Amino acid sequence: MKPRPTWWKTLIAILITMVMLFPLYWMINISFTQRRSIRAADLYPKDFTLSNYSAMIHTQLPYLGTSLLIAFSVVIVTLIIALPASYALSFLNFAGSRSMNFILILAQMIPAVVMSLGFYQIFNDLGLLDSIPGLILADSTLSVPFAVILQTAFMQTMPKSLIEAAKIDGASNWRIFMEIVIPLSRNTIVTTSLFAFLWSWSDFMFASTLNAGGGKMRPITMGIYDFISANNEEWGPLMATAVMASVPTAVLLLVAQKYVAAGVTAGAIKD
Repeated sequence: MKPRPTWWKTLIAILITMVMLFPLYWMINISFTQRRSIRAADLYPKDFTLSNYSAMIHTQLPYLGTSLLIAFSVVIVTLIIALPASYALSFLNFAGSRSMNFILILAQMIPAVVMSLGFYQIFNDLGLLDSIPGLILADSTLSVPFAVILQTAFMQTMPKSLIEAAKIDGASNWRIFMEIVIPLSRNTIVTTSLFAFLWSWSDFMFASTLNAGGGKMRPITMGIYDFISANNEEWGPLMATAVMASVPTAVLLLVAQKYVAAGVTAGAIKD
């Protein structure tokens, strides 16, 4: 049988990809365009300039540094909590372990705006408002439940005989966790770390509610608003900042894509 032509499918895929990537291209285009020429809406930066990136470097670097600090801290906190919790849910029998995943799913369903209102009162009482530790703690509440669910799904697919053999050889739970479970969970660890980083890096709800008065210690999602006021919008520097803020996430996605592809499907099939 003669194979059917598939060129039209490729064409449709290219067109859809172009439509999806056009906002990114337009952001880059505006970032290299002089302010006086932005309203001309040229498809390429005819009035080319690097002044927008110069303005970004002089004003936004502290915010970028804060976002990096928060994002990496959230990743560390997420792994410290999620990995032992996942091991316990997968291999240790304790009261309430079966209902824990359902509770974690319910936690994922709570809107961030609802959580931010509750955090505001709690953080105000604890003195954590407008602070980096407060944002790290708040952002971790989004990533930890997801990480526990994903890690538990993967760990439950590990051969039980492997764990039992280690116990017969006299290995403690801690040794099994560190020398067997952690190395085998590399893909899901990278996946959960990446999602935790992305969620905290792009967070606006908690940042605007819990750290609005943080000054130069605000994350980039708040610092970018320095270019927007009631009577003026600096679109060039704003787009330049958006481009630079997209670089860390793009690099991480490119580097970790093979681990993410394996990690998000971990636990989908049980032996």
